[in-house]
Amino acid sequence: MSNELTIPQKEIENRICIFRDTQVMLDRDLAEMYQVETKVLNQAVKRNIERFPQQFRFQLTDNEKMELVTNCDRFESLKHSSVNPYACTEQGVSSLSGMLKSETAVKSISIKKIQITTNN
Repeated sequence: MSNELTIPQKEIENRICIFRDTQVMLDRDLAEMYQVETKVLNQAVKRNIERFPQQFRFQLTDNEKMELVTNCDRFESLKHSSVNPYACTEQGVSSLSGMLKSETAVKSISIKKIQITTNN
């Protein structure tokens, strides 16, 4: 039996956003997938900052947050939040499983890079 927990690719694809020309997943989506609170996920990163370089995660600007809220109904609750969400790059997502202590994180979620194609 594999130690890897696999989330359906379609579910992962639906949670990938593009900010600053980079594919990212938001802290609240990752927390849900890893079955921890968003606050716990962000605290784990802060406690292990030496193992989590800045290029693995960035905080959305106010304008980016409003773009997110405007384009995606499931983020409506962020509209009046005083804290902007963090976005994790592919490397950041991989690093999180080693920092979190949830059963899901220990089993490691398989998140593959999704190729984005656009029609010009």
